[in-house]
Amino acid sequence: MIDLLLGTASSAGLLLLIFAPLERVFPARPHQAALRRELWIDASFFLGQYLVFSAVAVATLATIDHALAGVWPLALRTWSMSLPLWGQVVLALVLGDLLTYWFHRACHSWGPLWRFHAVHHSAEELDWVAAHREHPFDGIVTQMCVNLPGIALGLPFAALGGLAAFRGLWAILIHANVRLPLGPLGIVLGAPELHHWHHACVERMRHNFANLAPYLDLIFGTYHRPSGPETYPLGLTQPWPRRYLAQLVRPFRRD
Repeated sequence: MIDLLLGTASSAGLLLLIFAPLERVFPARPHQAALRRELWIDASFFLGQYLVFSAVAVATLATIDHALAGVWPLALRTWSMSLPLWGQVVLALVLGDLLTYWFHRACHSWGPLWRFHAVHHSAEELDWVAAHREHPFDGIVTQMCVNLPGIALGLPFAALGGLAAFRGLWAILIHANVRLPLGPLGIVLGAPELHHWHHACVERMRHNFANLAPYLDLIFGTYHRPSGPETYPLGLTQPWPRRYLAQLVRPFRRD
């Protein structure tokens, strides 16, 4: 437990060192306070994710890997192993992004999934801490979508470790209160202004579902790059609880 607490504190400190200066020097919303109104809620999500739910996600993936080891066609894994490592990684990455895109899009079109995903969209101010506001069910299924192709192809988790860490940091960046001129990188890796628009307070969001692979939005006709300063409101059009535990329970309630 002490190691877990130290690791969580170290992660928080590292993220603070990376993103606090970026948000101060390149703010997307200059008037947003660093100590904003719902910071404590997002800090609770951060702690819950690092102290509990990340371990649950890893255990779930390991269980799936073990359970499916003898189920996937051997020919598929044999073919995958014939590719160079970089080819296996790219293939697993693209297929994982495809699954994640369609799952994310389904979250916005199918009510039962939206109830969980709405937790993430309930943030009315975005920064690097708000990136962690996510219902554990939503987060675990997303991790399954990301990693299932790699599991099917027989790719060891270690092969994707560094890439996963980098994309995890980038996922926090696109939520941060930052606006940077990323150029073509914004199409390949995602840009804050694209994902900020995805969090706009509208009745039904129809754009920018591929958080870390915007080229998929271009392919499937859901890409939108907003112009001008970010003045549109963020969050949900429906009432939503404000407390941490209430948000975790809300998707299970019957309206």
